[in-house]
Amino acid sequence: MPNTPQAGPPAPGARFAQQLKKGALEMLVLQLLAGRPSHGYELIQRLRAGSGGLLDLKEGTLYPILYRLEDDGCITSAWQDLGAGGARRTPRKVYTITAAGRAVLGEEKAAWQAFAACVNTLCKEDAP
Repeated sequence: MPNTPQAGPPAPGARFAQQLKKGALEMLVLQLLAGRPSHGYELIQRLRAGSGGLLDLKEGTLYPILYRLEDDGCITSAWQDLGAGGARRTPRKVYTITAAGRAVLGEEKAAWQAFAACVNTLCKEDAP
């Protein structure tokens, strides 16, 4: 069996970017669902397009977020049969934000804005 190099831990800058994404994803998913109900693959596409490719998620990243939001009562899901005129189409699970989810979104956006303002202030103070 050939020896394949082991990937080491991400560089500090990459690790920082990963943590920022993780912290914002729940809020961003709620924001997208506040605009319109969507299925998982559509959410992945909308996140990728809206971020210019910066948020290029795998299903294994998105679905645990969706399940957690659903367990917390922030979103609901329903199977939607997309077949029309007798065409066979695979049903998709469509997620919709709830009133509780809209309230959580408002809280998360406020916290994000306060955090971003704090970071921006501190970064300006330390600028050379």
